[in-house]
Amino acid sequence: MKTDFKHTTTLRVRYGETDQMGYSYYGNYAQYFEVGRVEALRGLGMSYKSLEDRGIMLPVAHFEINYKAPALYDDALEITTNVSELKGPRLIFHYEIHVNEKLISTGSTTLVFVAKETMRPIAPPDDFIKLLEKHAK
Repeated sequence: MKTDFKHTTTLRVRYGETDQMGYSYYGNYAQYFEVGRVEALRGLGMSYKSLEDRGIMLPVAHFEINYKAPALYDDALEITTNVSELKGPRLIFHYEIHVNEKLISTGSTTLVFVAKETMRPIAPPDDFIKLLEKHAK
């Protein structure tokens, strides 16, 4: 199922995330996307914690990023997360990061619903599917 659900959150680049040039270290973008993803799920109506409390985990199976311009110390990052598709147990997210309306990064992740006890793929919970259906394309 493809969806059009988007959520935007703001996160400021902290000093400790930068190198001597004042650029945010490239590895931080995975964490920036994670913040966007966690807040997007919360905005959708389901938290990671509530899934984990039910014995459901969502590990990342694929991560992709394109850097267009650096994020600098103290920049306010506008992280827009699109919960774009649910394919069986796979949940696909797309991201854009803007600073002052300038696109600085795009990316995507694929997460997989798994049972905590076995770490084997499982079907997404019905209540999660119902939340996404409200935003189906």
